[in-house]
Amino acid sequence: MVAESPASTSEPLLVARQVVKAFGGVRAVDGVSLEVVAGSITGLIGPNGAGKTTLFNLLCNAIPLDQGEVHLAGRPIHLLPAHAVVHRGLVRTFQVARVLSRLSVLDNVVLAAPHQAGEQLPWAWRPAGRVRRQERQLRQEAMALLDCVGLARMAHSYAGSLSGGQRKLLEMARALMARPRLILLDEPAAGVNPTLINQICEHILCWNREGLTFLIIEHNMDVIMSLCQQVWVMAEGRNLATGTPAEIQANPQVLEAYLGQPTVA
Repeated sequence: MVAESPASTSEPLLVARQVVKAFGGVRAVDGVSLEVVAGSITGLIGPNGAGKTTLFNLLCNAIPLDQGEVHLAGRPIHLLPAHAVVHRGLVRTFQVARVLSRLSVLDNVVLAAPHQAGEQLPWAWRPAGRVRRQERQLRQEAMALLDCVGLARMAHSYAGSLSGGQRKLLEMARALMARPRLILLDEPAAGVNPTLINQICEHILCWNREGLTFLIIEHNMDVIMSLCQQVWVMAEGRNLATGTPAEIQANPQVLEAYLGQPTVA
């Protein structure tokens, strides 16, 4: 279910260098650089309007960057179309979970599987039994993922009937169905009750132990500090600081960015 990858090493899986994106005359992302080590859980934090979600959009090429470059596993991805970035192993979730409300929970997950035979023209001239066998296999895999996130009992319900927290779990299952190497999580704890937050964190830790790498935007500092080995901080579209959670908590520049006034020694 999860693409195999090595345990955490010193090698970066994702590298962004001097990334720039302007909207009109405003640079939402202004020369940001970032690295995510393979096998790690890395945090990305900053005040509202710091440019974090825009950076996510640039990393997965949902929007084109103006300057800079992005590499995944040593290969450039910033010139690829967004679907090709997914095929390379980088997927993302959204702050407000996006589901296909009028499809079943199960179908939402199955649709994320890559290289489905029934979607490829050459298979139109091949035995239909092969397509059906793959479909059965994918549905079994999707059910296993739903069981993992506690949504198996709702597999045949409309996705639109799920709560906000359940939709986030569905998004995670759908991301895993794409067999990623790296998942970008945009505020997985936002709008979620404490019980589900704990479940989400447990799933992230479990999947990370299996070899999956995460880059997480999150305003809930308890989540960031409990999950992440490295934290990058943005402010006003630029890099502000990077370090361990303990180092970030003690950094006066970070405190000033969040509190809006200089800290007193």
